[in-house]
Amino acid sequence: MSQDEREQVTPEHIFLSRREFLKRAGFLLAGGLVLSACGGEATSAVPFSPTPRPTLPPGAGGQLVDEFGDPATPLTKIRAWGNYYEFTRSNEGIREAAQSLRAFPWEVRVDGLVRNPRTFDPDDLRRLGEEERIYRMRCMQAWSMVIPWLGLPLQKVLSAVEPTAEARWVRFEALYDPQQMPGQDKNSPGYTQWLESGGQRDMGGRSADAPYIWPYQEALRLDEAMHDLTLLATGLYGQPLYPENGAPVRLVVPWKYSFKSIKAVVRIELVAERPVTFWSHVAPEEMGFWANVNPDVPTPRWKQGREMRMLGQDPEPIMSTLLFNGYAEVASMYAGMDLRKDF
Repeated sequence: MSQDEREQVTPEHIFLSRREFLKRAGFLLAGGLVLSACGGEATSAVPFSPTPRPTLPPGAGGQLVDEFGDPATPLTKIRAWGNYYEFTRSNEGIREAAQSLRAFPWEVRVDGLVRNPRTFDPDDLRRLGEEERIYRMRCMQAWSMVIPWLGLPLQKVLSAVEPTAEARWVRFEALYDPQQMPGQDKNSPGYTQWLESGGQRDMGGRSADAPYIWPYQEALRLDEAMHDLTLLATGLYGQPLYPENGAPVRLVVPWKYSFKSIKAVVRIELVAERPVTFWSHVAPEEMGFWANVNPDVPTPRWKQGREMRMLGQDPEPIMSTLLFNGYAEVASMYAGMDLRKDF
């Protein structure tokens, strides 16, 4: 068996998807409580349980699926395709480009408007309670994956540092190291290699000298950050994160476009005012701050009503996009907002 084939074998400890867990617990009524992405309503949503999934029983199939029954993207595809501008502006080749990243040792500082600022390493985070979450991930470029993450709800970390009453927003900062990430600095030793890998132009035709402000920064409203779906990921497919997938610690916000799920996180800061984020500065007309998946709001370059699901097939299947990426339980956080204006 080849290395790539071994990487696609599901580990024995992989857990059941959300739907299977809820069905076994007796929480799903036939046809009654399936998650709905229609109308922006959350009234029919099944509460997401933070309880770790039970292991697959002996003799059961090892197919990993999300709550809609959609199969997980093979690990080889997850590692080979994506966006990571710190290394390359090509969707392909990120696995090779990111191998220069030294993911250990690593620390994540959590501070700002908190009573108990702390610094965590990846093992500290795992000790807070690592779980598996099988989430859909939807890119602004109209492709998607289903990924079995390992990690912990971000709310566990935020609760540990005790936000003050003034905290309203959570700012995330990624690693800044042009020696390891040549896309951050045209004067770095790896810049020529970065250009050759597709760095001359990004997907929108902007030049390599576009006004990117490094390090990569993202932000969530505090209630978004505290939502149980919001994950601080430390692994996927039962293994620690790979460099190309955001090692060793990244954010995963499954109802938002994937650029909100910042990789290689080194700092989490609680603040009173809404921060400026990487893409809302560079391309606010297209990659707005809220970034909620919405099939009814096209961007200047991509319609958002349909998506290509990455499964390693030729051709890849095309499917309809769901509001909030199908995670209708978050809809109440945006009640009263114009989702076309606040995109």
